Amino acid sequence: MACNVYHGDCRDYLPQIVREAPHPIIVTDPPFNVGYHYDEYADRMDEGEYYGMLSALFQLCPFVVIHYPEAIYRISFEMGLFPERVISWVYNSNTPRQHRDIAYFGIEPNLDGLGEYKNPSDKRIAARIAEGKKAKGYDWLYCDQVKNVSKGADAHPCQMPLAVMLYIVGSLPEDATIIDPFAGGGYYTSRGEAARQKLCGVRDEREVLQRHKIAA
Repeated sequence: MACNVYHGDCRDYLPQIVREAPHPIIVTDPPFNVGYHYDEYADRMDEGEYYGMLSALFQLCPFVVIHYPEAIYRISFEMGLFPERVISWVYNSNTPRQHRDIAYFGIEPNLDGLGEYKNPSDKRIAARIAEGKKAKGYDWLYCDQVKNVSKGADAHPCQMPLAVMLYIVGSLPEDATIIDPFAGGGYYTSRGEAARQKLCGVRDEREVLQRHKIAA
């Protein structure tokens, strides 16, 4: 599907993008405000300013946010909203944090066909597979993080696994416009053919766009 990536601050672009997009849904893995060393973005805002920024963006339309559980609780409290569904993304890591949550606000995901059969040799499951039936997704998803030696890794320090993003957009309506205000390395939003929906992303580092040959 079509993909547009904008160069600039998402706070400047997002309101207009949402207004003009058919059936907009924000899907994003924002900076975590933990002091990470990005090339241009300062990842250490005042806590109130940080959650105020996210709330101002997320109030524009239904949204799906990937974050640590405590941050999602704070977003929920700040906005006075409760998520329709929360899925845990689990990964193997040598850090104390080994999972993040994927919270759907204002939109109920459809997990039909997104899972994998655990026992395909079982006669009943084999029959379902032969009939073209797919497994339903669970309330958790295992996918390894992207490391600098991973296949498909680019130069961005916090690249999201493509499989995680495709799982999320695969659970959303086909007529939605998927908008990522924190498009990171551009790896996902530059691959519109991998998703059913139209994709839009905003990225403030021009070098990232040039690396993926994306017009700013």
